[in-house]
Amino acid sequence: MTPADIDFMRLALAEAQRAADRGEVPVGAVLVQDDQVIGRGFNQPISSNDPSAHAEMVAIRQAATAAQNYRLPGSTLYVTLEPCTMCAGLLVHSRVGRLVYGAQEPKSGAILSRSQVLKQPWMNHRMLVEGGVLAQECGELLSGFFRDRRKKADSV
Repeated sequence: MTPADIDFMRLALAEAQRAADRGEVPVGAVLVQDDQVIGRGFNQPISSNDPSAHAEMVAIRQAATAAQNYRLPGSTLYVTLEPCTMCAGLLVHSRVGRLVYGAQEPKSGAILSRSQVLKQPWMNHRMLVEGGVLAQECGELLSGFFRDRRKKADSV
């Protein structure tokens, strides 16, 4: 973990807060290449009526459009929560070079927690992976969001 990893994860946390402010599960992502942010995203499946609008998907779509290329070799994705199976596949297909995530996702994490999609022998792309960057902050944002949601549900 480098100081830049912390800085970029803080940008991803800001994106996650944008999701929370809109009532979406607070997950944020930034895609970086050559120390420049080339894509940003936050969870927005509810507001966009798009089940694929996870933070990672939004950031990678934005970057690919800007680069006019569906491949993003040499890039690093910073995301506040361990990616799901869909997003892990997206990382492979877009050829992201490195994944840095914050909190683990014990229910549906596809990098380490539940399945290990990126380590499957049939995957045709490998990337560096580092988990646990600002994990406590990332986890607290998620826990607080769901705690508040439960309180609101209990008061109805």
